[in-house]
Parts: sequence; C-alpha cells; structure tokens
Amino acid sequence: MNRCATLLLSLTLIAPFGDTRPVENSAEALPAALHADTLRNPSLFVNQSRAPRTIEVNLVAAPARLALTPGKLSDVYAYNGSIPGPTLEAREGDKVIVHFTNNLPETTTIHWHGLHIPAAMDGSPLYPVPAGGKKDYIFNIDSGTAGTFWYHPHPDTRTGYQIAKGLYGAIIVRPAHDPLPPMPEKLLILSDNRVKPDGSLDIPAPHTPGAIVDEENGREGNVMLVNGQVMPVIRIRPGEVQRWRIINAGAARVYRLAIPGQTLTQVGTDGGLFEHPADIKELVIANSERAEILVRGSSTPGKVTQLQDLPYDRYMPQTRPADWNKARNLVSLQYTTERPVAPVTLPTTLRLVPALDTSKVAVRRTIVLTQGMINQKTMDMHRIDVSSKLGNTEIWTIDNAVGMDHPFHLHGYQFQVIDRDGVPERDRRWKDTVNVPKHTRLRFIVRFDANPGMWMYHCHILDHEDHGMMGILQVT
Repeated sequence: MNRCATLLLSLTLIAPFGDTRPVENSAEALPAALHADTLRNPSLFVNQSRAPRTIEVNLVAAPARLALTPGKLSDVYAYNGSIPGPTLEAREGDKVIVHFTNNLPETTTIHWHGLHIPAAMDGSPLYPVPAGGKKDYIFNIDSGTAGTFWYHPHPDTRTGYQIAKGLYGAIIVRPAHDPLPPMPEKLLILSDNRVKPDGSLDIPAPHTPGAIVDEENGREGNVMLVNGQVMPVIRIRPGEVQRWRIINAGAARVYRLAIPGQTLTQVGTDGGLFEHPADIKELVIANSERAEILVRGSSTPGKVTQLQDLPYDRYMPQTRPADWNKARNLVSLQYTTERPVAPVTLPTTLRLVPALDTSKVAVRRTIVLTQGMINQKTMDMHRIDVSSKLGNTEIWTIDNAVGMDHPFHLHGYQFQVIDRDGVPERDRRWKDTVNVPKHTRLRFIVRFDANPGMWMYHCHILDHEDHGMMGILQVT
C-alpha cells in the first residue's frame, strides 16, 4: 500500500484544542501538509509602529553561514539573517521608516529599486553607509504606485559582489482597491549563484580569467534558486487561479519562463498592473525586472509539471556559455487531487495607464550602450552626465551598439516604452528597467515630475555596472 493510501485509511486529524476526529477517506481530508507548498515565502518585516499608515522596521545586513545547497553551508551576507531578506509590505499612502544597520565589513547602501522616492533615500552609490554605520531610510509611498519592487545594495563598484553574497529582498505595494479578485498569491524571487561542491561561493578574484569572463558576460551561476531554494514545489488545485509575483534578482541572467503546454496571463510589470490582461505562452524577464502573472490550474488532478527557464541568447558569441541552450527546471508545479474549483472571473480592464504627452517633450536624448561604457564614458562619481529640469518630459533613445543584450535601469522614475526599432509598443506599461537586445534601439518617454536631485542610470548587468557602465542624471 502506498503512503497516501495508508494516510487515507489510518491517519487522524488533530483539531485545535485537542479535539481528535477520524479522517474521512477522501483527498480533501488529507492533512494540510500534503497539500502545502515546499516553496517558502520570505518572512515579512515586523512593523514596530502603532501610528496609522506608518510602517517602521529594522533591517540589518551582516555576514552569516547559510545553506544555499542542501547539506552545505556557505559564507554569505544576509538581511536579518535570511536569503532572501524579509519582504516589505506597504499600501499606497503609507509612510515607511527603515532603521538600517550595516554590520558588514564594508560599505553598502539599500536601493529601493523602482520606488518613486526622494533622491537622498534612493540608496545610490552617492549615499554610502560605512561598515558599522546606520541610516534611517524614510519615504512615503505615492498613490497609484502599487506593484512589485525589490531592495538590494548599490555601493560603488561592489553591487554585484554583495548581491552574489545574498543581499536582496522583495517589496510589495498594495492599492487601496485591488481590481483583481482574491486568489492565492505566490512570491517568486529568482536568482542564481555559483556554488562549489563544498558550499563555498565561487566569486573569481579580480583580473583572473574567470573574472574577465564575468566582466564581459555578467556573472551567471550553476545553482538556480527560487526564494533561496532549489526546485521548490508549488501545489495548485484544478480550476484554481494563482497570482505569481516574479522578481529577477539575478546578476545577469535573462529568464525565459514557461510552463509546458499552458497559457499564462500577464497582468503587470515593473510599475504595477497593465490596463488589460495579456495571454502569453512565455515570459522573458531580464535581471531586475518584475512581472505579475496568473497561473491557471488547467491540467488534470495529480499531474506534475514544471516552471522552466528556456534558452535565451543574450550573449556575445565569444563568451556564450556552453550550456546556454539547455532548459532548466525552476519549480515543480503539482496538481492536487482535490475536487476542481470554479475559476475566478477576471476583469477585462485593470486600471488606466495614462499616456505621457509626446507633444510636450522638452528634450530628446540618445544613450549609446557599448561594452562597458555609456556614451563612450565610464562612471565618474564626480561628473554629471545628464542635466534636466524638474517637470520636463523627455524622450530617450537607448541604442545598444554591441552584440549582447543590456538591461537599462533608470532610478527614481517610471517611463513608458514608445517603440522598438521603430515598431510601436503595443500597450502602455510603466517600466523602470527595460531589456535592450543586441544591436537594437528603443525609445521611451519619461516625466521628471518630482524629487529633484542626482539619480543613477545604468546597465543592470551587475558586472557591467560595477565596471563603469553607469551615469548620473541631475534633476533641478
């Protein structure tokens, strides 16, 4: 007799307060553990504030020893002792206060990736927190900015190293009224790391052959992680619809996600929900991008399938990995044997995404991406590369002049892609990061509507950023 059959016949269910009742002979009566995910949600920050609409939390970055692969401990950096760090949940209109302590042996920052906040709170390299130092990050969450974001270090020349060591976490901003109906929600933080058989992290020393390849290609790892786990399980009931919030926290990897034989519905990206849901067969998500998708329990009870990372060629030919064209399984998606449920009804319109007015463009700029440089310059912390006026609406052309993809990130502001190689973008979406494939160009429109100060823009392949593929925008 198999394990499930034995459980069905013999287990008892221990109810609250010690009430013991026999288990019915049905799959629905199985203990919850048999229907539970092995995917662990990162812990939530504990709110220390009793003030209304205020989130006040403590965040500590420190060395730790944790298991990135089963049975092996790694020397890592961690936020509040875990990888990923705790998730920051807030609502539009909330005030957020983060008491940050840097217990690392080096300078760091906390960058609140994608949030529309004051420049001094952005956590860019311009505002370092020294080893042993403290900083309070205080900002408000604007109305209309609900979505999925993330936080990570952003020190000058050390961002890639510190994220590789384990420093990253999620941010979820919820609206006052969510247009999507209630449904099970999953957070998937994708990352990869290079781990040796003994559990130690494989981070090449500067100027070694491995470091030179990483500097060109961007660091990719041999261990694929979802919420810090290898191949976790998500269970779904037939007919059920789940909402997955996905963050690509990798240093360089572009994921091409698919579930074999299934259609996904994408409902959001970096800046929150779309105007209308979009059915897709696969999702390409570059490093630092986010996406919200709906996954339907459209298969038969008991079936097992996988969320896969399909091959995607973002590479220079001379540094393309030998196994780049192999699919990788990331998550096991297991259908329960419970009775099917009726799927939820989705609205056809999620929200209005107002178009930025192209007739009021004050400036047009071209940003040329080459290998390791932007507009033929490397990063200088004392140089202003672009100056703009508060209230300006601008169109930026991002021209990728080389033979590998570059994901372009603008701090502090959301933008709308207009076209790619002259082909108009089908839908309006708010973005803060956009992948620019090899030898292509795209245009986006942005309005510098608030928060004067100095802001970063850069390639989000972390090795490229750390080696100077970054500039400074000053808004006055």
